[in-house]
Amino acid sequence: MGMHFNFIFINVLVWATMCSSHDPYNALGLKNIATLEEIRLAYRQLAREWHPDKSQAPDAAEKFFKIKSAYELLSDTERRRIYDLYGVTDKDSQYLQKKYDYSEYNRYSTDQYDEISLGNQFPIGHDIGLFHKLSVTANYFEKTILPNSAKKVYIILFYNDWCFRCIKIIEPFKKLIDILEPLGINFATINAVHEPSTFRKTGADEVPKLIVIIKKNFFIFRDNDLTLTKVVEFIRKKLPFNILQRIESKNINVFLSGWIDNKVRALIFEPRRQIRLRYLLTAFEFYDRVTFGFIDISNGREKELVSRFKISRNMDCLFIFNEDSLTYVTSLCMPDIPTQTLRSVVSSNQFLALPRLSSQEILDKICPTEWSRPRKRLCVILITKNSENNELERNTLRNIALKREYNNERVRYAYMFKERQENFIKAISKGFKESHFPHIVVLWRRDDKHVKYEWIFGISRGNHSAPAGFENSTNHEVSRTVRRLLKSSENFNYEAIVQKLLNEHSEGIISKWLSRMIYLIDYLSDQVEDEHLLAAMSLMGTIGLMLAVGYLLMYFVRMEEDSLRAQGFILSYQDARPTKKVPELRLYELRAEKYNGMVRLLKPGFRTLILITDFQTRKKLIPYFHKAVWPYRKTKTLLFGHLLIEKGLSWYSELLRLSLCEGQKLQVNPRNCVGTVIALNGHRKYFCMYHAKHPESIRANKRILKITKQLFNKEDDPEAGTFLEDHFSEESETGGNVVLEENLLKGFDKWLERLFDGRTHKYYINYWPDFSTK
Repeated sequence: MGMHFNFIFINVLVWATMCSSHDPYNALGLKNIATLEEIRLAYRQLAREWHPDKSQAPDAAEKFFKIKSAYELLSDTERRRIYDLYGVTDKDSQYLQKKYDYSEYNRYSTDQYDEISLGNQFPIGHDIGLFHKLSVTANYFEKTILPNSAKKVYIILFYNDWCFRCIKIIEPFKKLIDILEPLGINFATINAVHEPSTFRKTGADEVPKLIVIIKKNFFIFRDNDLTLTKVVEFIRKKLPFNILQRIESKNINVFLSGWIDNKVRALIFEPRRQIRLRYLLTAFEFYDRVTFGFIDISNGREKELVSRFKISRNMDCLFIFNEDSLTYVTSLCMPDIPTQTLRSVVSSNQFLALPRLSSQEILDKICPTEWSRPRKRLCVILITKNSENNELERNTLRNIALKREYNNERVRYAYMFKERQENFIKAISKGFKESHFPHIVVLWRRDDKHVKYEWIFGISRGNHSAPAGFENSTNHEVSRTVRRLLKSSENFNYEAIVQKLLNEHSEGIISKWLSRMIYLIDYLSDQVEDEHLLAAMSLMGTIGLMLAVGYLLMYFVRMEEDSLRAQGFILSYQDARPTKKVPELRLYELRAEKYNGMVRLLKPGFRTLILITDFQTRKKLIPYFHKAVWPYRKTKTLLFGHLLIEKGLSWYSELLRLSLCEGQKLQVNPRNCVGTVIALNGHRKYFCMYHAKHPESIRANKRILKITKQLFNKEDDPEAGTFLEDHFSEESETGGNVVLEENLLKGFDKWLERLFDGRTHKYYINYWPDFSTK
């Protein structure tokens, strides 16, 4: 038994050691809640550090292999899920065999139209080999299709292997691929049975179902007639409306001079009213870098523009403008411009001569990273303010960039607004001299975070009276510095770690909400079919009819009530109105659990009035007390309560001892305490006292000194002291008559008036004694 236990323990220990040593999260230095973007970033950084060609460490190859294996596991959604659940890292594990294998469909074959025969599986003479060849997994859908849909249009068809309706649309689907794919639309298919999560995510409810994906939004094509015309019209409606502008003679100058938004201008001339789909798709692909304008020359209204650009009316023409709105940088005129040619021309001219670094994406394209020292790619950046006063500096560097003294691939020119990219500029502020103007920095990006840089000094705007002299001196300094830094043996003066640039073109909160609302309305309009619309209209009509009938019934009821009220059978509205609720007066019993709230923890300005009773007089005295304090029930600074002397005798005796005869031992007669009312000020630690035989209650005009003297010089009359049993010697001024229970609170009303006027005597104490019922 012991050997068996040791064997199990050793196996568990070995398994735990293997799991810890092959933990992909530890290999990448991440936690198990890391996102896919964090995983990619960690892999890139560690791979550059531990690549065998870059690191001289003896275990670099082994370390790099672990990093690569960890990335392959965590970047695969299914493998990561299996690892998190079962700790399995082997990609050939049985847990991963349940996933459908699409390799037999030859998804990425060269000839994607090569059909695969499935024999006589479908008796109608068709097969679904095309669907198999285009099938993608959920992993490919999440990692490739959705991110690329930001600039590409995707058409996804959901199917399954035993769907006879899917067979019927094979030929129309082939036709769509043959015509739309050359225009730039991407096609894929997904088996709904094998990828149910993706099927549900897109909102599809049955197969076959065609889904159009644009900017990660899903649009369901619900028309049963899968024709080219209807699909193209559907795509046109779903593309963003602001990717292209209608241009006429009256607004063309404003359009061409709007490059200040850091976008190139492209004009498309077409002899037709509706723009071709290929131009819309190209405008959508480059919408963040190029602004497209469309001019219809079929109606003959734009003769001025046709003459200005010297174009033929039976040809499509493309003109691309840079900073100069009068001269285009390139043009292309053909009866039918191929999509690939169109994209190539736009891609090679998608940046201004001096673009602004307004986002990380633009920085990556203009100033790409370069590891090789002999092939250093430099980026000359002008740091300027967003002001017209710095337009001379921007024009100077723009003219230098247009000369292209060096290979355009190795040296690129750009500028940056100082107030927009403060964090980036702060990171490269070492060596910066505020006195030198303009501020030009030469960057060499080694990776996403690490840059080497050097500032260009020796240029001063004030030393030149003419702009030409300033441009020459700037060109001289920039050329000399760039020529030196391009040498592989030269080093930069400074190195820094920078953050990503702020995206100046990102949508604001309002724009995002509007976009989401437009998409929601569009989505609901697609989801609602004719039968749904009729059902909704029927429901709304029923609700409206019920409301109308209810209103009529209420109208007749009111008329009947008015008639009965006029005859006097029912009260009027004012008579029937409920009376205002009178505030309730509550009396709390002073007990140990309520002592702090009623006495010790009272807020400043608050007082508590306590009536002292016993079990015999409780039912008689409390109604008198309640009636006397009733006029003060609305006062928010007063609390009212009562105390049974049998429960609080020790506390009351200590209170009298602290205030009246501190240092003397008292023996209080509980019977003589009945009918006493004490007003406690918990914050200022004093109280005022009422009793039928208290001298203050008999002679309100006596001085306090005389009252106190009377309290401590009574020996003959046992009732004179009322609450002090050991001071009865002298005859009382109040007489020797006994006070009946019904007369104990007879003068309480007048005493309350003196209390709130501040004319009653205050007995101060150093602290509130503890309240105990023992």
